Amino acid sequence: MNGIVPPLLVLTSLLPALVIFALAEEQRLLRTTVNLLGAATKVVLVVVMLVGVANGMSFEWRYELFAGIDLALAASKPALLFVSLSAFLWLLTTIYAIGYLEGSPHRSRFFGYFSLCVASTMGIALADNMLTFLIFFELLTISTWPLIVHRGTDEARRAGNVYLASLVGGGTVLLVGIVWLYATVGAVELTPGGAITDAAGNETALRWIFWLMVIGLGVKAAIVPLHGWLPRAMVAPAPVSALLHAVAVVKAGAYGISRVVLDLYGIDLAGDLGLLTPLAVIASVTIIYASLRAIAQDELKRRLAFSTVSQVSYIILGVALASSVAVTAGLVHLVHQGLMKVTLFYCAGNVAERHGVHRISEMRGLGHRMPVTMMAFTVAAIGMIGLPPTAGFITKWYLGTGAVAAGQAWVIPVLMLSTMLNAAYFLPVIATIWRNPPADVAAADAPSRPVGRLRAGAGTWQPQRPAIEEAPAMLVVPAAITAAASVFVAIVAASRVSPLTWAELVARAAVGGAGGAP
Repeated sequence: MNGIVPPLLVLTSLLPALVIFALAEEQRLLRTTVNLLGAATKVVLVVVMLVGVANGMSFEWRYELFAGIDLALAASKPALLFVSLSAFLWLLTTIYAIGYLEGSPHRSRFFGYFSLCVASTMGIALADNMLTFLIFFELLTISTWPLIVHRGTDEARRAGNVYLASLVGGGTVLLVGIVWLYATVGAVELTPGGAITDAAGNETALRWIFWLMVIGLGVKAAIVPLHGWLPRAMVAPAPVSALLHAVAVVKAGAYGISRVVLDLYGIDLAGDLGLLTPLAVIASVTIIYASLRAIAQDELKRRLAFSTVSQVSYIILGVALASSVAVTAGLVHLVHQGLMKVTLFYCAGNVAERHGVHRISEMRGLGHRMPVTMMAFTVAAIGMIGLPPTAGFITKWYLGTGAVAAGQAWVIPVLMLSTMLNAAYFLPVIATIWRNPPADVAAADAPSRPVGRLRAGAGTWQPQRPAIEEAPAMLVVPAAITAAASVFVAIVAASRVSPLTWAELVARAAVGGAGGAP
């Protein structure tokens, strides 16, 4: 019975996709019902697996593709970390997307591919060998492309072409690495601590295979200099941007690299082959470079895109540092970054839909007009900087202490500089949105409200603050929930049910208890 659950997690998105593709545009109620039923069922199945694994149960499904090669799905501990995030955020993003696309054309097409993306991500998370991972990895590329070009504009098509060329190229490199791996060591399963047990005589080949995989996965993870497709993809609708950055594509690449390091090669073998320090350096360069690029962006979604390039590399950096504390930081940032970044993109979509604002320079005073949306944005931005009491603070604290435990103190200046750059591109946005609104905005709202108040000592009337003009509830509520969650997971970090505790279990299985605790 337990073996049915992993494929059901995939089918709860795959089957709704097939149904939705067949629905006419005017069948809104049925399409919404199928969407929400699939997303809610997925959350229930994830809870079942979490409780079961916590009580010693196993959830594994296999289908033999050909001799010695299986299509394999399993509820490993790292898989459950990613699956839990994905299921929770996809339920909220489905609600958000239904509200966001109200009245838009081609909704059946959008939600059909949207559900295929969910199915692909579930498969990536649960993959128990690299061939299974590759199949769903490529399905994710194919199913996401129609969402990027959904608006049908020339800009959207150009962005889609860059996306497709980049990710198909990355997938091809990954395929070469996997074929070479199977030819070198045979079919291996992803195993805590590493699946490759004997590298004698194959050291050079295994180094090349590792870097081929990192390049192939790194395109999706937007590692510098493979990141160029991501800022261009911001032409997509806000639910797609949230999907790309917080749950699916970029996160799938970083998750894949973590599985290659921890569960394919293993920390010990990767260290012996000299692979981890170069990987940490690449992640550090990506963190700093992308933060510098973010500062220069006036368009809100492009600034958030470069922020994603930087933030996702914290996951890779933590895994590459190899101490149990640092690995914990990298793995828990899968969840932390997802909560914070999805909030930011929800808010960016709200601002664009309600007020037609896309640039930071146009956001002055929006905090007074959209207080719930902008408060959620502020909380998530503070978390990205790494200030307490947010999830981002937990990540950076563990990364710093893990780097020291690993004897990699050079990472501390990287984290300090990164934090200052995070502040440099988020604090001005926060200051802008909470400034007093421009006089013309306040004046435009004045006729529909009490005329104003007499300014002390003067004979002129001063307009009241502008009226509150929030986005619809289906757009605001998901942002408020994820913003609150990004604080909640930090407050309960020490509890037995927190993402941090789960990440610690994964790290101990992969690295062992060495590395200290903060």
